[in-house]
Amino acid sequence: MSSLEHDIADPSLSSVGEARIEWADGQMPVLQSIRERFAKDQPLKGLRLGACLHVTAETANLMRTLVAGGADVALCAANPYSTQDNVAAALVANHSVAVFAHHGESVDDYAQHLGRVLDTGPAITLDDGADLVTVLHSRDPDAAARLLGGTEETTTGIVSLRAMDAAGALRCPVIAVNEAGTERAFNDRYGTGQSALDGILRATNILLAGRVLVVLGYGWTGKGIALRAAGAGATVIVCEVDPMRALEARMDGFEVLPALAAAGRGDVFITVTGSVGVLSKEHFELMKDGAVLANAGHFDVEIDIAALRSAGGTPLEARPLVEQYSLGANKLNLIAGGRVVNLAAAEGHPASVMDMSFATQALTAARLASGARLAPGVQPVPTEIDEEVAGLKLASMGVEIDSLTDDQRVYRHSWRPDASAQ
Repeated sequence: MSSLEHDIADPSLSSVGEARIEWADGQMPVLQSIRERFAKDQPLKGLRLGACLHVTAETANLMRTLVAGGADVALCAANPYSTQDNVAAALVANHSVAVFAHHGESVDDYAQHLGRVLDTGPAITLDDGADLVTVLHSRDPDAAARLLGGTEETTTGIVSLRAMDAAGALRCPVIAVNEAGTERAFNDRYGTGQSALDGILRATNILLAGRVLVVLGYGWTGKGIALRAAGAGATVIVCEVDPMRALEARMDGFEVLPALAAAGRGDVFITVTGSVGVLSKEHFELMKDGAVLANAGHFDVEIDIAALRSAGGTPLEARPLVEQYSLGANKLNLIAGGRVVNLAAAEGHPASVMDMSFATQALTAARLASGARLAPGVQPVPTEIDEEVAGLKLASMGVEIDSLTDDQRVYRHSWRPDASAQ
């Protein structure tokens, strides 16, 4: 075992984790190409990077890429239940990454692991939920101001960071990777859309065909879940607070209802809003016997777990990861304690989707390291990085596209309709 500092569950699992990492790597050609470039150019040489991400095989390949670029990397988990312990062991044993994470870690361990990563003094942070950046601002605002910057992978994290920015509390630049075109349209829609349902099906073994599935939230992730559930034969109801998104859901062919109106009709409920208390006691009291509750948002606050426990008493473990609460004659089934279902009950996004997300993470980290200081605040992913990642992905799929002609380029940048004729 490596002499690196670490806190992991079982170092002996490293060989299993390595096989898992290699399998994922075979489906991540964009990140592979960037790793080869980083190994040659060393854009991160001499820098310490701190990451709070889901410790999965896909994340491991991002860590390998950062190390190949010359970085010293410390990693902790973005969720207590998302860590793949064998992957954590392989990262420590084989890839020179200091990992502080184990599956099912306590709240205290989670906080301690965040601190261990920050103790390494990172110049750049990579976040999935903004925990590293917010904790650093709380404990040492001056150190936060010295960061070259950070990246943020989730909508939830970006919402928090924008609130910090609006309050004048965000003292470093953070690049909103979640808002990159290659992230929202592909990772959220295709990745979470598939993996959230995968988690529900693994945990419950239910048949979706013929059931009523209620999606609470119709952002990119909600769209993906609704589309895949409908494709599996479910009747989909969407609940929204944003009139534009609600209209989009209706025009996409889904029924749109207030959550209270949908509560008595749903067989399966999935929250994906980034908000709090989306399903609460008043909804639970209206639900059918056997209803399944799952959360695909980042934090376990979208379903009011305290209210469910208050109304339903001590739960029965109906299946692994399924708690069954009795509300009178009706039983409600909560998956993974309301934590993010695609990681707590399944394996997260497919590697081929994370290929683009982590390629964007790697390239934005290199941009932050390049010496061009960004202003404090939430910053967009540079367009050229987004386009490069999309182009590399197309090339890896053997897809070719057209290029603009000189006349078309002139026409696009002129207000005169006859510009291309001159």
